[in-house]
Amino acid sequence: MSFEWTAVAPQKAGQIDTTPLISIVVPVFNEEAVISSFLERICPILSGETEAWEILFINDGSRDATLDIVREAARSDKRIRALDLSRNFGKEAALSAGLDHATGRSIVVIDVDLQDPPELIPEMLNLWQEGFEVVQARRADRSSDSFFKRGTATVFYRLINALSSNAIPANVGDYRMLDAKVVEALKQYGERERFMKGIFAHVGFRTATIDYERAVRARGRTKFSFVSLAQLSIQGITSFSAFPLKIWTYVGLLVAASGLLYAAFVVARTMITGIEVPGYASLLVFMLFFNGLTLCGMGIQGEYMARIFSEVKGRPLYIVRERLGCVDDSAR
Repeated sequence: MSFEWTAVAPQKAGQIDTTPLISIVVPVFNEEAVISSFLERICPILSGETEAWEILFINDGSRDATLDIVREAARSDKRIRALDLSRNFGKEAALSAGLDHATGRSIVVIDVDLQDPPELIPEMLNLWQEGFEVVQARRADRSSDSFFKRGTATVFYRLINALSSNAIPANVGDYRMLDAKVVEALKQYGERERFMKGIFAHVGFRTATIDYERAVRARGRTKFSFVSLAQLSIQGITSFSAFPLKIWTYVGLLVAASGLLYAAFVVARTMITGIEVPGYASLLVFMLFFNGLTLCGMGIQGEYMARIFSEVKGRPLYIVRERLGCVDDSAR
């Protein structure tokens, strides 16, 4: 799909530009414990740079008081806005909803848990004003994460970068600043099964990287379990690489060649030494091994077929139940 950037019409004399300089996109799901702390920390930072800012919360089907807290914050400050999704669509869909509706000239994606420090925003803004269209934050120190999480993250990034032709920077999460033109380009990505870290890397543009130390979560608990992280990893690999499908051609050829060689060995040995009593143990091992291999191949094919099935249905990526703070629907 081709991308065309439409220039903004020049501002007329006496017309007031109400476009925010910075939009902060914050997906939230059952985060009642930390929203107030997040606002207390980020709002002074934004106001220290400009008064033309907005914070856009995306309530992804929270079942606690998250929406009530956001609603109260929106009443107290018109620059705080929110989208309330009709149910939990997942973080990738909620993040996409925020990017669709953000109106700023620069857009910052950040989690509400304060593990990603808002104090980096002024530095991001400076780099953006220097001409960088993407400013991404890289976790130089992940000691706040568990040993297991650090290890699995390292394996994942090495694996996906080995399989995919489009490199995804290691230890770079969703925390980043995007120019409005980058967000417009992202809106052209039509897939519904989304892996946003891969899409961010695929879209390109002039990019700068800031290193930071990842802090511990301020309050509350993470919403990602081992199963959900594993599913996200599989989604990332299947979204940006067809290698898991292609490798089975070579696996099949290797197995077939091994079978022919073993058959030739058995025939030769029988002709030389005669017929031996067959070994049930070796036969059982071979059957279990090759049946397991077959099931693995079918499982990988099933993952890709499931993605095709989801895309063909064409269901909406998310559904907005309510807009708080007059979020302009034309921004989509």
